[in-house]
Amino acid sequence: MGLLDKLFGGNKADQIKDFIARDAIIVDVRTSGEYSGGAIPGSKNIPLQSLSGKISTIKKWNKPVITCCASGMRSANAASVLKSNGIEVMNGGGYMSLYNKLQ
Repeated sequence: MGLLDKLFGGNKADQIKDFIARDAIIVDVRTSGEYSGGAIPGSKNIPLQSLSGKISTIKKWNKPVITCCASGMRSANAASVLKSNGIEVMNGGGYMSLYNKLQ
């Protein structure tokens, strides 16, 4: 299965580890109210509605980005927006699931 994983992108946990090893920044795209109710330590909160206005700031970080939200839907949208703007990004899915993969 290892060869197939490499051909088809590997599993998400391995991709997350790779991004973290390269000093990725976690961007939580939930609303500030949701974020204040619990979030991954060290993550940055940029609500999905504000993301397009922050592209230049995110590009200046010059680091890979992992997006997360409550369930993975908004973070998938955010990852698509960032990728279309030339940012190396992956959708980390729901923040609790991502947090557990980071442990």
